[in-house]
Amino acid sequence: MRRFLVDRASIENVNVVQQEAELEPPPNVVNEFNPNEIVRDPGHRKQINEYAPDIQDQVRRAYILKGPMQPHLPSFPRTPFGSVSRAFSKSWYKNYTWLEYSEIKDAAYCFYCFLFKQPGRAEHFGFEVFTKSGYRDWKHASQGLKDHVGSHNSLHNSCVKHYDDYNNQRQSVTSKFAKATKESEELYKIRLTCSLDCSRYLIAQGMAFRGHDESSTSLNKGNFREMVDWVKSQNEQVRDAFDRGGKNCTMTCGDIQKELATCCAHEVTKVIMEELGDRQFSVLIDESRDISVKEQMAVMLRIRGQGYDGASNMRGEFNGLQRKILDENPYAFYVHCYAHRLQLVVVSVTSSCSSIHDFFEYITLIVNTTSASCKRRDALTEAQHKDILNKLESGEISRGRGLHQSSSLTRPGDTRWGSHHTTLLRLDQMWSSVLKVLSMVDEDGRGPSQAAGLIEKMESFKFAFILRLMLKLFGITNELSNILQRKDLNIVNAMELVDVVKARLGTMRESGWNNFFADVQGFCVAKSILVPNMDDEIPVRGRSRAEGRTITNLHHYRAEIFYVAIDKICVEMDHRFSEGSNIILDCFSCLDPKNSFSKFDTFLMMTEEQIRDQLETYVLQVRRNASFSTCEDVQSLAMKMVQTEKHLVFPLVYKLIELALILPVSTASVERAFSAMKIIKSKLRNKINDVWFNDLMVCYTEREIFKSLDDIDIIRTFTAKKSRKGHLPRNFI
Repeated sequence: MRRFLVDRASIENVNVVQQEAELEPPPNVVNEFNPNEIVRDPGHRKQINEYAPDIQDQVRRAYILKGPMQPHLPSFPRTPFGSVSRAFSKSWYKNYTWLEYSEIKDAAYCFYCFLFKQPGRAEHFGFEVFTKSGYRDWKHASQGLKDHVGSHNSLHNSCVKHYDDYNNQRQSVTSKFAKATKESEELYKIRLTCSLDCSRYLIAQGMAFRGHDESSTSLNKGNFREMVDWVKSQNEQVRDAFDRGGKNCTMTCGDIQKELATCCAHEVTKVIMEELGDRQFSVLIDESRDISVKEQMAVMLRIRGQGYDGASNMRGEFNGLQRKILDENPYAFYVHCYAHRLQLVVVSVTSSCSSIHDFFEYITLIVNTTSASCKRRDALTEAQHKDILNKLESGEISRGRGLHQSSSLTRPGDTRWGSHHTTLLRLDQMWSSVLKVLSMVDEDGRGPSQAAGLIEKMESFKFAFILRLMLKLFGITNELSNILQRKDLNIVNAMELVDVVKARLGTMRESGWNNFFADVQGFCVAKSILVPNMDDEIPVRGRSRAEGRTITNLHHYRAEIFYVAIDKICVEMDHRFSEGSNIILDCFSCLDPKNSFSKFDTFLMMTEEQIRDQLETYVLQVRRNASFSTCEDVQSLAMKMVQTEKHLVFPLVYKLIELALILPVSTASVERAFSAMKIIKSKLRNKINDVWFNDLMVCYTEREIFKSLDDIDIIRTFTAKKSRKGHLPRNFI
């Protein structure tokens, strides 16, 4: 006879006991299971009996490895109970380790009962409630949780016993049939440790594991097996452990290699999540295509905020990823990557006027012509080598470690940060070598070539003028770009650096012409380039000489190129880095402690009424406190607040300072992940599956954490992942 499940009304009666229910198979049985796709929220996951019997053990292992879902939210939703309201309390986690909380249903669940309840058996109080529907009677939770645990023979405690036995692999049926001796356990430990050491080395170096032919007669079994064989040849104890171990437990197969990498990635992720805890975090996201033409998304979790590269699918306010994040958390703050913004400024300058646009067209032709073949590349390298030797002998350049390295011309790219400045800088350094190669191309050509025309362009005053102008402007922006890619830069310092660059550009426009023109003249004299008379008249660019419209050389070079380029970069800087309309960033900039916290008065006028009183008191105290006078930036201010315990006295102010420090400045970390992607997923490894690839990427990009992991923690995770044929010594883990 079937009995209904315990409803909420019956939950309040702690003496409810249901009769035995008929065991009825679930209508839709799941036959496949991916451990990486388990649903953590207990209110949304499938029951164990909804999986096929042959994979239920795998499902349990996956959930045990993740542990109970115990979110530490700042506040939990309150439920009215008559004239009062109650909510779930995270302090219950300490008293009931089995307790789980569902954010979706705002309900409590039992982790052990979910894993090992036996459908069809008599139900104790809340047994079905704590596994399916969820417990929400917060008013009587203190008693309700105790009643669920029940007596020594309760169903809950029976599930706890099943959980303990399940974690102890020595109690398994397989283990009973194959009793392990202490010697076999020690041999198994040696084999497992050796395989883990080899895996950790290959993962840290971004090297491939597998080989084309891994048979015993192969001359190259792949990096992993070759490294294991090398360790065996160097260590007699390891060789003995592999020789005497069972052939079905060598710990060297492909599945073991992947499981070890998965466990390493799990431990790295665990360290990151523990470091984040319940703090605010940021999401740095970007995507790129790998060698197999598959889109890969890199997600960096750090601190509160959002950082993207500015693409429409990322920053879209209506359909982009920014919108999706804001739908989940309306307080998440979006920051467009500062380094990407600066690159967009550089790209816009390259087409600020027709003369500059033509200049970069010629640059592309020069790079292509001098690098079109191996012969030309070698000729350019040799010419550059001889030029460096001549300059060293004449004392024009100095000697030093790492100086004057062999280089080549690179094509500027709109998406490669600093590539325009790098190309122009190398052309300036390899000027004579490039001219020699162009001359060689013109002489060796079987027919007419564009090399001769490129030589004429390079030795023209206009080409030299624009080259020196772009080097000057891009030198300023490239310096800022390199600083913006630093990991320790905060949003306040970034905004200050942007203001400094704007000021330098403004100064250059107002009073930099004379010094710049003198620099161009010096360059032309050194390169034997004719400098025209600035008072001579020339036709207006874009107009026929027959029209009779002329301007002076001075007007053309100063007004139509020099001023236009600087005005363009200044306008783009103001447009791309316009934070004036953003109250949050304006508030953060006012936190700067320079000049005795001079910007705090502006801060007070911009803040909300609820924290204004606290801010006024805080400003008075820090201005009178001599220890705060040494603070130079927001970071030192935060450290000083902690040292003087002012963060406890002024928690709201400290929260603002903390947010200013943790907002992302650029997505350089994500770009570095894409560089790692090219190392791990190469042309020879283009068929690596996504799970295996993700595990390797997590460990490789977080090498500092990965190298600090303890082998014992990884082995403990590996052992808990599923039942193993071998057993480790009792005192090992």
